Amino acid sequence: MTGTRAPIAVALDLPNLDRATTVAAQVADSVAFLKVGLETYLRDGAAGVAAIRAAAGEEVGLFLDLKLHDIPNTVAGAARSVAPLNPALLTVHASGGPAMIAAAVDALPGTAITAVTILTSLTAADLGAIGIEGEPLDAVVRLARLAVDAGATALVCSPLEVAAVRETVGPDIRLVIPGIRPAGGDLGDQQRVATPEQALADGADLLVIGRPITAAQDPGLAAQEISAALVDA
Repeated sequence: MTGTRAPIAVALDLPNLDRATTVAAQVADSVAFLKVGLETYLRDGAAGVAAIRAAAGEEVGLFLDLKLHDIPNTVAGAARSVAPLNPALLTVHASGGPAMIAAAVDALPGTAITAVTILTSLTAADLGAIGIEGEPLDAVVRLARLAVDAGATALVCSPLEVAAVRETVGPDIRLVIPGIRPAGGDLGDQQRVATPEQALADGADLLVIGRPITAAQDPGLAAQEISAALVDA
């Protein structure tokens, strides 16, 4: 690597803060963002997030993946409560509706409110079981349009829906894509996946990669190899 960071957010869903800070330091030179989710945030709090940021350095952005989903007033308060962490991105569930999304946008204007459409772990059968009929693509596109109209400036969708969402929302909305697996990688609990190269070719802006990096024997090397392949592509 030459100091160029790839459009990757490493998902630090790890068993303890020591491991999270260690991996954060190992991958910091290769990736653009670190993603801190519920597991880490609820266990280690704001102090833990600050420790992760300190380990990585100021040049790596914070993607705070809390997937807020509540009444608008509560979501607004939650968004304001994380303002001192200065996240570049904060997730909310698009299914919370336009008023909830708008409340988060108003509460945290310096952050890209990032609306999660349909979780990548869900299949069409799963969606049908909770009352969402049809193919995941249809629900994703509908929720993407709703979220952007409410003020969201970034969206989360699976790799399989990137092209359709990009066509729907245009070039200015950041598309954040989980379910990224290098060719031949273990799917884990993800159902709708793609390789990093394919996701970027389809219009993704930021790739969320967890276990292919964090579970590697050398996370720093794994991040470097994946990032180099994307930067050199």
